[in-house]
Amino acid sequence: MDNILIIAVLLVIVGCAVAYVVKEKKKGVKCIGCPNAKTCSMAQKQKCNGMCDSKDNK
Repeated sequence: MDNILIIAVLLVIVGCAVAYVVKEKKKGVKCIGCPNAKTCSMAQKQKCNGMCDSKDNK
């Protein structure tokens, strides 16, 4: 009986994690879970889109 309870709890945790990732990807977030998602270098490259100077496009 204990094994069923442990498996159920693990399935709930994994299911919630998957649902969170899917929800965030639909919003268009690139770095899920990153506290600097809006200001990191990856976000800056996405904003730049080839219109920045070559030194900014690392």
